[in-house]
Amino acid sequence: MSRITEHPILGVKEEKKLVSFTFDGKDLQGYEGEPIAIALKANGVMIHRYTKKEHKPRGLFCAIGRCTDCVMVVDGEPNIRTCVTPLKEGMTVQTQDGVKAM
Repeated sequence: MSRITEHPILGVKEEKKLVSFTFDGKDLQGYEGEPIAIALKANGVMIHRYTKKEHKPRGLFCAIGRCTDCVMVVDGEPNIRTCVTPLKEGMTVQTQDGVKAM
């Protein structure tokens, strides 16, 4: 995984519980409670969804839950903003096509 372990201002990263989750059928690991998008990024995943009309890739953009670039299907529910949704053990995360109507 690609992670910052020591930061010049924030210091040494506090250890958290490592959990397993599934992304598009692949088994990955991340830290419990961190945003899903961050766990994906640490595992090299940059594409979260594709636009409906032109099938262009989208990923983490605003990282504060305002845009829809990071929405994914999480545990069968579409349009989950992964930048603000905490990771839990056993989650199933899938790439999403477009943004589903609510």
